[in-house]
Amino acid sequence: MAKIGNAKPLDPIELSLFVSRLEGVCSEMGAVLQRSAFSPNIKDRLDFSCAIFSAAGDLCAQAAHIPVHLGSMAYAMADIVGAADWAEGDMIVLNDPYLGGTHLPDVTVIAPVYYQGELQAFVANRAHHADIGADSPGSMPLSSSLEEEGVVIPPTRLVKNGELQTDLLDQWFGNKNHGDFVAQVSASHIGVDRLSAILAGLGGVSFSQAEQQLQDYGETLASASLKEIPNGEYRFTDYMDDDGQGQQDIGISIAIAVKDGRIAIDFNGTAPQVAGNINCPLPVAAAAVFYVFRCLMADNVPVCAGLFRHIQLQAPLGSLVNARRPAAVSAGNVETSTRITDVVLGALAQAIPDHIPAASHGSMNNLAMGSAGDENGNGAWSYYETIGGGMGASRQNHGVHCVQTHMTNTLNTPIEVLESEYPIRVDRYAVRAGSGGAGRRTGGNGIIREMTFLKPAQATLLTERRRIAPWGTAGGEAGQCGENRLNGSLLDGKVALSVKAGDRLSIFTPGGGGYGEPLETTEQ
Repeated sequence: MAKIGNAKPLDPIELSLFVSRLEGVCSEMGAVLQRSAFSPNIKDRLDFSCAIFSAAGDLCAQAAHIPVHLGSMAYAMADIVGAADWAEGDMIVLNDPYLGGTHLPDVTVIAPVYYQGELQAFVANRAHHADIGADSPGSMPLSSSLEEEGVVIPPTRLVKNGELQTDLLDQWFGNKNHGDFVAQVSASHIGVDRLSAILAGLGGVSFSQAEQQLQDYGETLASASLKEIPNGEYRFTDYMDDDGQGQQDIGISIAIAVKDGRIAIDFNGTAPQVAGNINCPLPVAAAAVFYVFRCLMADNVPVCAGLFRHIQLQAPLGSLVNARRPAAVSAGNVETSTRITDVVLGALAQAIPDHIPAASHGSMNNLAMGSAGDENGNGAWSYYETIGGGMGASRQNHGVHCVQTHMTNTLNTPIEVLESEYPIRVDRYAVRAGSGGAGRRTGGNGIIREMTFLKPAQATLLTERRRIAPWGTAGGEAGQCGENRLNGSLLDGKVALSVKAGDRLSIFTPGGGGYGEPLETTEQ
């Protein structure tokens, strides 16, 4: 291995330990965030992510958290850290989708790590806040502009010289409980402390030297995987059901050019940005692309910026996947990112069909709900959840039932928590039998989740694959589309509702696509 600067490079065992220690810091940050948070979104659903970045903003390590969080941070962090004046003891907070965020509920806290007076690295965490100031409970409205989606936070010093700026939180959100912000700051403190200890123990190798060796190692491993994809150009188009504002069948097109392990991704031909909120900034599209290629690599490959050095990405500015401000984006992060994953997989299925599964359920099946309470705010509540579905089948395996797939791996909220925290009764939580697509390998089944409102409330559904089914592959059949119903009546996939006590909401999530022609068809 080549020598780094004037220092002896880490040997393979030392490098492996270095990677594991960085990943351990990320995992400990996540544990602190989960255990100190107040909201079910963070402490029960685990809708958060933690990572470490170099002083230049290159991803060094992450925990096994949320792909759409981590990939978008990896793509945008260099611009974020390069635009700020950093000082020891400070932390920056942001959620602006056009300045490194994803959508407004995902709030990012970034802390610099200094050693012997020099900036060495950053620790970052991103967590989903169910109330980010939108008029609609759950802060996932049926919006048509960014301003409707809540408080927009540009990169701002939340901590100065070690002191939390509570006046900023009061200014943005009034006198609401700021416990989840404090939890994110606490997780950052742990990350700074633990990474500082690693820096002190590196001996004659600086962090930047060790980090560069890590990136080069990641690049080497990634290159070996990418070279297994045959040279050629592979195209695929899939569609979003609608934008919630009247436009349907919104296309996402991709061309993947492969040459000797170098990948060029082009979204030319994708629909222009739309009036509804399924637009997404480019870092979200990048997260979906990075995720798919990472899945093609070995499990033990360290997740770092070096993995993606040979992947180039371009998308027309003003398109659905590279939207211009002030386009609404609240569902772009959750729904469009998921469809981008399907598009990348669909293209790669032409190149390496034995390695690519059928489409999974293709929606995070977002449900936001709550109430403003009385005139004094008494009885106010706000909640948000995503609901799993069926995983697409592959050559090796049937699809898994009732899981989150691809761009999120959050948990469900336990029924006991949901019923104890909010005026809701869960009537049914079951496997949606038969919703997976038929095939030699059958797609996974979706979920049935039914609940009764015990008090009047507002609810918003942002769901996909209600019109256009998750495709099968290699002759496998499509999974069933999802359905949303209120008191038995069919709802649109994206809808805002006023419900009264006793109303029942039923969500039937899609199944995954099947793989291969069904055996009975093959035998004929």
